[in-house]
Amino acid sequence: MAPSFDDSSSLFNFVVRDGNGVKGMVDLGLSKVPQAYMQPPKERIDKQNASKHEQPPIDLSRLDGPYHDEVAKEIVRAAETLGFFQVVNHGVPVDLLESLKDTAHKFFGLPPERKAVYRTEVSPTSLVKYGTSFVPEKEKALEWKDYISMVYTNDAEVLEHWPIECREVAIEYLKTSLEMVKKLLHVLMRNLGVELDDSKIDSLIGRKTVHMNYYPTCPNPELTVGVGRHSDMGTLTVLLHDGIGGLYVNVPEDTDIGKKGEWVEIPPIPGALVINVGDMLQILSNGRYKSAEHRVRTTSAKSRVSIPIFTIPKPTEKIAPLPQVVEKDGIAHYREFLLADYMNNFFWKST
Repeated sequence: MAPSFDDSSSLFNFVVRDGNGVKGMVDLGLSKVPQAYMQPPKERIDKQNASKHEQPPIDLSRLDGPYHDEVAKEIVRAAETLGFFQVVNHGVPVDLLESLKDTAHKFFGLPPERKAVYRTEVSPTSLVKYGTSFVPEKEKALEWKDYISMVYTNDAEVLEHWPIECREVAIEYLKTSLEMVKKLLHVLMRNLGVELDDSKIDSLIGRKTVHMNYYPTCPNPELTVGVGRHSDMGTLTVLLHDGIGGLYVNVPEDTDIGKKGEWVEIPPIPGALVINVGDMLQILSNGRYKSAEHRVRTTSAKSRVSIPIFTIPKPTEKIAPLPQVVEKDGIAHYREFLLADYMNNFFWKST
């Protein structure tokens, strides 16, 4: 017998506890969004009135040559204003990106019981977590998404524990993207007057996670969100999103682009990757680089996927504004903290 999605307990058990996810609910033939997924009016995304951020993508191939300084300025400008930019000629093969999107669709198309083995409570490994929404036990309104999160440690562990259906393409995506992330960090750090060797750069991206998001079709996309407003916790995020789009960024208050507080859409560009500054990089830069709030809209037209790579220092790292930047600014805008404490607050704060 199909569960009643008008009953919050029945819905929660089916979607979250039994691991069917939003996709399982949609597959039963929903004609309207259940109350549990309806966002407060102020959190809904008005697609019709949102402007697009039409900044052209940055060509990273030009970093290695006579145009290096010009491209470096574009990267810095983007990090200092919106905190989001798109890159092309980034070194990640475009056919790999297409394969990655196909793989994500295939993974979420698996029978529920195959995905549910990775639910937090039962997953055979701490490296893989399958779930839905963000912290469904605490949220007042649930997000219209399912996801699988895969933490990278080393090749041997990953090949043993990541799901066989997506591990090879996910590993390749991660490894080819990391070269680009290191290049970008070197550019951004040099702009701050800081030269970091490879070991220090590696410490800033010590914990790496490939995250596959799946947004099923939604009968009332104007009432829901795929991901609610948030900033990313880490250093830099690399995002592949498909041609459907739906990523919206909040223009920071202390910037000179667009209307402050306005939500702008980042339109998909074929073959491009989206890069965004995370909280740790904002703190290290003493606030110069912006970790902007962003969110994701749902759609009624077609199910869509997005695949971010989150890079973050290891939980044992102490984080504070870089001394060279504090010396220039005359004041530290953030106090030093242990990353593990920040992570605990990030995942368990009230929503």
